[in-house]
Amino acid sequence: MDVLSVFLIAVGLAMDALAVSVCKGLSLREPSVRHILIIGLWFGAFQALMPVIGFFLGTAMYDLISDYDHWIAFILLAIIGLNMVREGLSGEEESVDADVGVRAMLPLAIATSIDALAVGITFAMTEGSIAVPALIIGVVTFAISAVGVKAGSYVGQRFGSIAEVFGGVILVLIGLKILLEHTGFL
Repeated sequence: MDVLSVFLIAVGLAMDALAVSVCKGLSLREPSVRHILIIGLWFGAFQALMPVIGFFLGTAMYDLISDYDHWIAFILLAIIGLNMVREGLSGEEESVDADVGVRAMLPLAIATSIDALAVGITFAMTEGSIAVPALIIGVVTFAISAVGVKAGSYVGQRFGSIAEVFGGVILVLIGLKILLEHTGFL
């Protein structure tokens, strides 16, 4: 998979973390550099770790699913992406408080990176190595989350829904690209 596709996947995956980061920024009102770094590191680290776990799970199952890998990649990315679009359009607001301690951040980091686990399975079917994609995903998520915390103190909660819809559309389009490349249409 080319670097642009990995970058776009990273942006798409980071949208859940962005939405929560914006809410954290709102609840913190005036986030410090320390808050921004802590939140960015939590989300970036988990977004980098989960695709690695998914990659190893996908690699272990590759022989069983290699004939259908492009369909699996498309279906996983489409489900994740469409779910993100649905959540973004639902109008439900995230409820997040100002706590940045382990007890508050761990569940948020896990919840926002579950999609990255499924994407890691997809990478097992399309990539030779997970190191560079995981690094890109982690760094992009860190940066987007850090910006989200700061933006949350300025922009408001509407931005989170738009970001989630945008991220979902990106994931669906990447899944479609994988499917079309493997079926010979691209």
